[in-house]
Amino acid sequence: MLDKLRINRVAAEAADIAPPLEQFFKLGPEVFVENGIWHQGYAATTAMSYTTACCKSQSQKNPTMQICSFIPAATEILYALGLENSIAGVTFECDYPPEARQKPVVLDTVLEHSLSAAEVDRTVQEFSSHGESLYRVHTELLRQIKPDLIVTQELCDVCAVGASHVAKALHELPSAPKVLSLTPHTLEDVWRDIEAVGEATGRQQEATSLVAGLRKRVERVKQYSYDHHPRVLSLEWLSPPFNGGHWVPEMVAMAGGVDPLGHVGEPSLEFSWQQIIASDPDIVLVMPCGYDLERAVREYHETRFPSEWKDLKAVRNGNLFAVHANAYFSRPGPRLATGLEIMASLFHPERKFETPSKSWAQL
Repeated sequence: MLDKLRINRVAAEAADIAPPLEQFFKLGPEVFVENGIWHQGYAATTAMSYTTACCKSQSQKNPTMQICSFIPAATEILYALGLENSIAGVTFECDYPPEARQKPVVLDTVLEHSLSAAEVDRTVQEFSSHGESLYRVHTELLRQIKPDLIVTQELCDVCAVGASHVAKALHELPSAPKVLSLTPHTLEDVWRDIEAVGEATGRQQEATSLVAGLRKRVERVKQYSYDHHPRVLSLEWLSPPFNGGHWVPEMVAMAGGVDPLGHVGEPSLEFSWQQIIASDPDIVLVMPCGYDLERAVREYHETRFPSEWKDLKAVRNGNLFAVHANAYFSRPGPRLATGLEIMASLFHPERKFETPSKSWAQL
């Protein structure tokens, strides 16, 4: 179905600056999505129907479709759909499954990996103030790969390359790859994105099966009758402090908790330490975006907290946990279901969910 293939603002920007892509979009199918409203592109209906059928047929028949992933979550989704042989390029962060590390890197970062959370924040602010990207697209490698499909995102310019920079990279390519941009805000959005990737790659059946399994796991957590609902602080960043956003407050609620600072489907927000102290959570999850468990633990111990921190109920009662955010909370992919199970097991120890090793640690 065409309406499952979302080629949105990234493609639109590319068409504006790149004559070759403009010609492509005049012939190819496009649907621009803004604020949940579908806008018909300027291609003729007959041309769209014909080209859609051709593209769909090609993606189903061609097992060596060349795909470049510009976000780690998309890489995980592509592998989960059995498309490992079609993945021709990934990002410097793509580390799951482990074999993803062997793929050519088409997207890198200017950030030093050794920077502290405060140093990362300062660098991000500096680049943003100058309108510069934190990421480098290796266009020469993309020219060699000649991708049929690029999967990217428009959710966060800090977490991944922004739409305008993707458009500029496409402008430099002689070919006109299709662009699928993922912009999830809730768990259900993530599951729909998986289905959209399946549609774009001819793996609809695999995507439907995967999503059905993920929804079943979510329902198993949600249907439990919780006796108490602890107040949960999800620290997505420490210097300065940010509370988790988008799907994280939703996951907290599904796991039987209450997020006093977050709002479902909304971006993460910076709070003052005074506001955080005032929320007095029963449980604190330290989940710096993009960090594994070891680095989250290290970042916590290196952070200077206000003197009132030790008086929080969560700290006094030993309900302070670091989690592997990069694997189970930050990336909008299939492993969010595991993250939900981790939350449920930490909020309600009587729940016997099996959690992966090195997925969390008590601080």
